[in-house]
Amino acid sequence: MSQDKDLFANDLINQASSTTKPKKPLKSSSVDGYSAADIEVLEGLEPVRRRPGMYIGGTDINALHHLFAEVIDNSMDEAIAGHATRISVHLDKDGYLTIIDNGRGIPIGAHPKFPDKSALEIIMTTLHAGGKFDSDAYETSGGLHGVGISVVNALSDDLIVEVVINQILYRQTYSKGHAKSELKEIGKEHNRRGTSIRFHPDPEIFGDKLKFIPAKIFKMARAKAYLFGGIEIRWSCDEEIATDDIPSKQTFLYKGGLRDFMETRIEGVTRIVDDIFSGIVGTPGKHGAVEWAISWFIGDSFTSSYCNTVPTQDGGTHEAGLRAALLKGLKAYAELTNNKRALIITAEDVLGYCGAMLSVFVREPEFVGQTKDKLASIEASKIVDNAVRDAFDHWLTTTPSQANKLLEWAIERAEERVRRRKQKEIDRQSATKRLRLPGKLADCSQRGAKGAELFIVEGDSAGGSAKQARNRKNQAVLPLRGKVLNVCGSSIEKISANQQIGDLIQALGCGTRDRYNEDDLRYEKIVIMTDADVDGAHIAALLMTLFFQEMPQLIDNGHLYLGMPPLFRITQGAKTLYAMDDEDKDRLMREEFSGRGKVEVTRFKGLGEMPFKHLKETTMNPKTRNMLQINILDDRLSTSTCVERLMGNKPEARFEFIQDNAQFATDLDV
Repeated sequence: MSQDKDLFANDLINQASSTTKPKKPLKSSSVDGYSAADIEVLEGLEPVRRRPGMYIGGTDINALHHLFAEVIDNSMDEAIAGHATRISVHLDKDGYLTIIDNGRGIPIGAHPKFPDKSALEIIMTTLHAGGKFDSDAYETSGGLHGVGISVVNALSDDLIVEVVINQILYRQTYSKGHAKSELKEIGKEHNRRGTSIRFHPDPEIFGDKLKFIPAKIFKMARAKAYLFGGIEIRWSCDEEIATDDIPSKQTFLYKGGLRDFMETRIEGVTRIVDDIFSGIVGTPGKHGAVEWAISWFIGDSFTSSYCNTVPTQDGGTHEAGLRAALLKGLKAYAELTNNKRALIITAEDVLGYCGAMLSVFVREPEFVGQTKDKLASIEASKIVDNAVRDAFDHWLTTTPSQANKLLEWAIERAEERVRRRKQKEIDRQSATKRLRLPGKLADCSQRGAKGAELFIVEGDSAGGSAKQARNRKNQAVLPLRGKVLNVCGSSIEKISANQQIGDLIQALGCGTRDRYNEDDLRYEKIVIMTDADVDGAHIAALLMTLFFQEMPQLIDNGHLYLGMPPLFRITQGAKTLYAMDDEDKDRLMREEFSGRGKVEVTRFKGLGEMPFKHLKETTMNPKTRNMLQINILDDRLSTSTCVERLMGNKPEARFEFIQDNAQFATDLDV
């Protein structure tokens, strides 16, 4: 910026100063006491003091700190333009804040259109006056409207500007938007250049209680160093306000940019993906440059975005471009690996569980409002999408182990989201509809869950026998048709669409996963009762997998049991015993039926063909039945790994398990 650089011309002043032919005065008029005299014309910076919310978003603590953002953004613009390498920030105990840069310095010469004032005074006291209305002085900048520094001046009761140009120090003081002194030449400064702004917020605007928060100013200053690698930010504050977390002096210089920032933000968290996906496209400070750093971890997610180093707290078009790039990239990788479960993934499933930092540089960006909390530039979305998408595709394909972890994590989040949505739809239904039970459920007559039992059987035939053998007061029977769906590896949509699983969940009433409610469970015991053969064992394994994945609390709280119906009935005269399997039958034949008399051995083909009185005696009568309680003996992680290995959709894992454990198998019928 040169001293003779033409600044923004105020149209009103030009019009007022131009020579025009005098017009005939208009007649005064009044309607119900409302006349032209009631129209108030605010001059200079008076609109800012009367309506500060229009310029800094209010008069609260956030608005107060926005003053600091406006000043340091100007210094950052000098750094981005390549004219400053250092910015100093000092906070006094008395509430004064000082920002110093070693840039070119605000011009102090007389302005061509306003020869009675310096360019510095025009910038400090006039709205829409500045050097950023075209790209000659600044290719990219955070200040665009010539409003920032004049607003800070308007809302400060004391402000001192010092400028060092050509080794000469100039100073001017202001208060509440007006110059208190003339621009003075102080003297020589051989080892200094740039601009210094020292100001104190006006208590008339912000009140006596609002003060700068040292921790907030400290973090805002540090963030600028991350956002533009190479710029040195020097922080300092009076000893009286320093703490263990906020030192009295510290220098920030981060050549690693946002990646360094991300490493600091996620220190100590459990990562889903080990590596940080980061990159830079273009030259920071130049139009179209994009920098990002993203990490997926367990914890509270956050997205911090910036445009021309200005924080955009409400996001905007650049964040939309980031979401689009990540979603399209991950879905493309899923298609490449033939993972169809990824079809339900949305951008929220990818970005909703991570830490993301994004910085974009755009020439003449458009913001929503003067506070610049949201970026509105349409081109920013395309710039970010193109830059991040190519890098993301390359990162996924070159680090498949990381990519697969991320993909599975996103799929799990998507399935959980769909599950919650389905549950909300159920919750919105009327109480009558929610209490409607599956048609095949033969429910017990008692209302409370204490002492109530639900027997899950395979098929209508077994259901018929069980219904005759049960105690109607406290025993319910739910027949399932065929083998239930293997939920391990199945998508949430497939699970939700399965009628048998839906009937079972509805009969239990307790919900699934994070919506499980112990108080809503309708039965104290849930008994898996299948045939004593290979198919029955498989169905039991599928049901146990269902409960382990969808309702693990039900197992943890001791509600799940496995019924043990016998395979053989052995009779000799008046003596009758039951055998669980062939080995048990042979033992009983040797030990219990060695005397005289004919021994009859009946093999039950299934529960449906077992007389109900035998089913009641062996499996359903609490006094004589044989049942096993299902518990998790190992830790949940190892159990989950085993279930995934045996019941998941990877046959190679099951084959490996068979190879590892074949030596322990005995009595094979091959």
